[in-house]
Amino acid sequence: MSTRTDVLVLGGAGVDTIVHVPELPLPYADSYMIDSGIRTRAGQTGDFVALGLSALGLRTHHLDLLGEDPEGDLVRALHEERGIALTAIPQPAGTKRAVNLVGPDGRRLSLYDTSRARAADRFPEPLVRSLAAASRHVHVTITQPCAHALPVLRETGVPLSTDLHDWDGENPYHEPFALAADIVFLSATALSDPERTVRRIAERGRARVVVATAGADGAYLLADGELTRIPAAPPPGPVVDSNGAGDAFAAAFLFGRLTGRPAARCAWYGAVAGAYACTVPATRTAAIGRDELLGARVDDPGGAALAGHQVLRRAGHGPPPA
Repeated sequence: MSTRTDVLVLGGAGVDTIVHVPELPLPYADSYMIDSGIRTRAGQTGDFVALGLSALGLRTHHLDLLGEDPEGDLVRALHEERGIALTAIPQPAGTKRAVNLVGPDGRRLSLYDTSRARAADRFPEPLVRSLAAASRHVHVTITQPCAHALPVLRETGVPLSTDLHDWDGENPYHEPFALAADIVFLSATALSDPERTVRRIAERGRARVVVATAGADGAYLLADGELTRIPAAPPPGPVVDSNGAGDAFAAAFLFGRLTGRPAARCAWYGAVAGAYACTVPATRTAAIGRDELLGARVDDPGGAALAGHQVLRRAGHGPPPA
């Protein structure tokens, strides 16, 4: 079958209800007055990755389970509006949803409704095989039931990526994804030793590239055995919400990968896109465009390439070399 899609995104479709709160953690009170309003919009991890890829000009197809409900209608409308192909498998339990509490500094606390999934949920194997075979790359979210599709995806030979989000390095749920993917993204938030975790992923699984994002501290990039510290990119405006920053990072990294850039440049693209995402209010869905991404130029205040705990080389000014 000829390739018609650059990236197939598997899973992660849903809606978020956004509540801006005065602080996080939120102290107990009988009630809070939310002057900014409480808004529900389409967009969870798979939606944001698909949106980011499409905004960068990559042909994107999204596959997930959706309910015949108002939340599912919002997801369908988002994809139609942005011109992103969507294949929706009926989900009797309903469309995935979450409530995001967003603090004044842009940090968030997400409350996921796990009732909208069933242990027996599966993607039809022939459909997964067909869509993957028509794609250059598959990005697999860690939402149910994507783990069950991993063996079929691996049989196709199409390169895989995944995002483990705030994995602590131990939770067994994430391991099948970590070990099956060729490119692994995760947040360093819950990691006491990010270097140890990224190296363990590479040693135990298939990944040639592992990236642990660390917010304002940049990211750790492990590529072909060399660990590099990628500096954070300054946001192009005020930071209002960190929701979707990791998804934006992954989308921009994959854009770099699929357009032939070296790993350090891909990670720099991810840093730029992640910083941009932090300037987008949680009530909106927007992604950096190709011209903005390729035109980003800032000074690197002192990134360094690491192996073990030893500095191998010190970066000069500017983003990682192309």
